[in-house]
Amino acid sequence: MVRGLKAGYGGKHILHGVDLDVAAGGALTIVGPNGSGKSTLLKAIVGLIPAMEGSIQLGSTMVTHSDAPARMRLGLAYVPQEANVFRNMSVYENLRLGWEFHPIRRTGLQLSSKLDEILALFPEILPHLKTSAGLLSGGQRQMVAVASAMMLEPGLLVLDEPSAGLSPRNAGLLFEIIRRIRQTGLTLLMIEQNVQLGLSVADQGLVLVMGRVRHVAPAAELAADDTLAEIFLGLDRESVQAQALDLNT
Repeated sequence: MVRGLKAGYGGKHILHGVDLDVAAGGALTIVGPNGSGKSTLLKAIVGLIPAMEGSIQLGSTMVTHSDAPARMRLGLAYVPQEANVFRNMSVYENLRLGWEFHPIRRTGLQLSSKLDEILALFPEILPHLKTSAGLLSGGQRQMVAVASAMMLEPGLLVLDEPSAGLSPRNAGLLFEIIRRIRQTGLTLLMIEQNVQLGLSVADQGLVLVMGRVRHVAPAAELAADDTLAEIFLGLDRESVQAQALDLNT
């Protein structure tokens, strides 16, 4: 839960009082135009930049002033858009590293058992366990990054633009995996440049424009909204019509 969040860089606000909620076991996708503050919002939520004002809560715990490792120990796993795997390590080593950072493992749970559980969700990377992550395709690396985060057994998985740089085919494969993850009951929060794809795996959608929440709605409703382009521009219908008149005069 986020309330009144203001954050930014060098004392300048990028976010201007953001509120959002992600229900336990639910999924929220944040969309918006470039420069709207989406990545800044995720970085503030996971603890990579400080909140200037407002509050951030994970479950029943207030984490506004906690650092990123403390939030991880509370069950938050974050997959950044870039630099999200160790390219000189094998896929197996990347997954094992995720396991090594597990904050509180289930009693008696072994690495081999957890690997079997994760690879059942990610069968596409099973043939590549001995391959260096740097030799994989972009889509496969992204799968490894998400799988490594899942080795932590998080309560909340946070994804930053998971389809960025991927071909339509690889993006589709990745989102099929995200659908499988959703079936496990894991809570999901992500930002996504591909609006329709991002909303297809979510319960709720949130549109962020210029650091402010422009609209919140059920994901399916938002995906079908024919005014989404106007929302993305941060303009209401009257403003769009007025600009069109200006261009024609």
